[in-house]
Amino acid sequence: MVGLFAGIGGLELGLSGHGWSTELLCEIDEGAGAVLRTRFPDVPLHPDVTSLRALPQRTDLVAAGFPCQDLSQAGRTAGITGDRSGLVDHVFRLVARRRGPKWLLIENVPFMLQLGRGAAMRHITHALEDLGYMWAYRVVDARAFGLPQRRQRVIMLASRTEDPREVLFGQDAGPALDAEPDEHPCGFYWTEGVRGLGWAVNAVPTLKGGSTIGIASPPAVRLPSGELVTPGITDVERLQGFDPDWTAPATSLPGVRAGHRWKLVGNAVSVRMASWVGESLTAPTVYDPSDDTAIMPGQRWPTAAWGRDRTAWKVPASTWPIHAEYENLDGFLDESKLLSARATAGFLKRARSGNLRFPAGFLDTVDSHLDRMTSEPAAVA
Repeated sequence: MVGLFAGIGGLELGLSGHGWSTELLCEIDEGAGAVLRTRFPDVPLHPDVTSLRALPQRTDLVAAGFPCQDLSQAGRTAGITGDRSGLVDHVFRLVARRRGPKWLLIENVPFMLQLGRGAAMRHITHALEDLGYMWAYRVVDARAFGLPQRRQRVIMLASRTEDPREVLFGQDAGPALDAEPDEHPCGFYWTEGVRGLGWAVNAVPTLKGGSTIGIASPPAVRLPSGELVTPGITDVERLQGFDPDWTAPATSLPGVRAGHRWKLVGNAVSVRMASWVGESLTAPTVYDPSDDTAIMPGQRWPTAAWGRDRTAWKVPASTWPIHAEYENLDGFLDESKLLSARATAGFLKRARSGNLRFPAGFLDTVDSHLDRMTSEPAAVA
């Protein structure tokens, strides 16, 4: 396989557990490159997809978690033709140079399904079809694979010779019931409070990449005790399925801030999500399309679909293909710190100035935490 826009190697690491050998990596971020050189020391690393001329011979799979900055709600939403997300066209350029790999694996944020009234997805699916590929995609949630992070991503597979439906749609466990919020830690974003919260029971909301200048943007967690904490960098690495300190090599470069590690983790592909794809590739299931319905022009892109030759079909599949053994969030807070009085006060001010509804008793908990933090200065993180 080849990993384009490889980041810190989430797709490659997850697939490697199911027999896939990475022959080439491509990544422009210098910090991510330092991680890849350390974690994949024998794999050639190319710095820029725009100058990559060809794929290695006998490439069976190309993985491309292309940049989402122009597609995400948190980004500029410039669309698929934006400076960053438009780089996906170089994937198609490389694949078109010869008869292409057996598999093309694309990963991105679910907002790409909505952007431009579906224009981003039409661009991608039409490009695949023009290259002779049949495609299928499914939005999947990282919690399905046992990780306490509510993180949904679009996983798209395409092939000229195989049926991607047999890989992506063979399993469907359906969403699990939420745990009781009073009995488990609950994640939220303390940087929000006016338009959103990201509330998640026994999980953190989707990890973010932080600012472009390397300032971390960790979530907060309300513990059953009433304390508010923020996870550490090794905690969130584990929440993405990586070993602790996986991104530590990034800070070996001069000028790379420690906060850049948060960006690398927030932009990464969950290792367990990639591992599920790898396992599914080894055990495809005969697919029955009898319950699928045609997607008419102008309709929204659904949670799961497949298509070829300018015809697309909606698949009745959930975002939880499996129910892996769930790991509780409190097991991922080994390096957590108390949310500071300043951060707590800022959140409360925003929360009280808007009309956002909050879980019952939550703001009282935040208020109590602020009282404790201001009365015990030595405890301020």
